[in-house]
Amino acid sequence: MATDIVPELLETIQKEFNTEISRNKKLQQIRKMIENGTATYEQAYDYAEQVGEALATAFEIHIKSDVLPEGHMYYNIAERILNPTLENNHILVATVSAEVQEILNREAGLGLRGIQPELNQYRIDSIINRITAEEVFDDVEWILAEPIINFSQSVVDDAIQANAEFQYNSGLYPRIIRTVHGRDPCDWCKRVAGVYKYPDVPEDVYKRHDRCRCTVDYDPGDVRRQNVWTKEWR
Repeated sequence: MATDIVPELLETIQKEFNTEISRNKKLQQIRKMIENGTATYEQAYDYAEQVGEALATAFEIHIKSDVLPEGHMYYNIAERILNPTLENNHILVATVSAEVQEILNREAGLGLRGIQPELNQYRIDSIINRITAEEVFDDVEWILAEPIINFSQSVVDDAIQANAEFQYNSGLYPRIIRTVHGRDPCDWCKRVAGVYKYPDVPEDVYKRHDRCRCTVDYDPGDVRRQNVWTKEWR
């Protein structure tokens, strides 16, 4: 009977991840900015990138061909490792994103809570399916590097989209700003960059390709409205 490697492997990955997170000074700085109310979505993206890199590092250290049966990443192994670890990344980044949104809401004079996006299971399933498609794990080990960081960053994208939709349904008109970063951004990123007033926001604004470091920002703007009869602001 074959030994089930998942429980021990998952435990070592989670321990490595927690160690990486606990000693990450940038994450500590972002936490302080959230606590003192100065964080923006720029910090949310930085947080997502650091968390993604921490998990990618844990995968790189502990998932090797020589620990996998026949050097192959089987579906039942990938599913039981990637589902809990990526779901944990989602929770961490979604929580920070909601906290940032509440900071922005307060600055705009809004008493609205920050919305956490739902887990995008499709993205996780896509990673699982891709990494189990090759016979030799070495041929697809890169899937557990940059795409993991991309997944974490996409949680911030989803948070901005969820909050924009929520505030629009509440009668507000937020702006979405996509900004390119890097010395030589690709044509696709340059094409979707810009300022959009919700709901006139192209779906591609919330998407990103591998190694994309574009940021999507959220601006509540001057969303206050005065009742012409009572003179009250809302």
